[in-house]
Amino acid sequence: MSRIGIKPISVPAGVDVTVADGNVVTVKGAKGTLTQKYDTRLTITVDGSEVKVERHSENRADKSLHGLTRTLISNMVEGVTNGYTKTLEIEGIGYRAAKQGSNLVMNLGFSHQVIIPETEDIKIDVPNPNQIIVKGIDKQKVGQFACEIREKRPPEPYKGKGIRYQGEHIIRKEGKAGKGAKK
Repeated sequence: MSRIGIKPISVPAGVDVTVADGNVVTVKGAKGTLTQKYDTRLTITVDGSEVKVERHSENRADKSLHGLTRTLISNMVEGVTNGYTKTLEIEGIGYRAAKQGSNLVMNLGFSHQVIIPETEDIKIDVPNPNQIIVKGIDKQKVGQFACEIREKRPPEPYKGKGIRYQGEHIIRKEGKAGKGAKK
């Protein structure tokens, strides 16, 4: 039995969860609406303020889908109530970010500025020039958008310059030794 899959998902007040034909789950809350289609091998039911996910067989694929589906629905409920955020830090001399209108403008040591526009479901906040906060209701989209920002200048291992997640530890390397280095 899946330890995660059998747990019911509690739905807080103000959140509406509906399941349509074909296991299409729609979650409406204060922050927005999320819709996702799940595998029909599982049964998703809404009982008052709880959502339950059940599987019909003990196949390996069904077992793996059971816990995954429950977690994804739980993330949808969490997203429409509280939302998700990812914080990125910029490290390096001359590296900085600013918000111009709905665009994120970054100076990352290139000959040009890197400009990334906001999307309708992802919002960007820049509280100071060395910090970027990505906000949204869909956990996967927030993580993907933060990853795309980090890709523009990933942290390098010698000086640690670049864009990193908050709390991310960069494994540092020692630079190469000069001509007169002792052995």
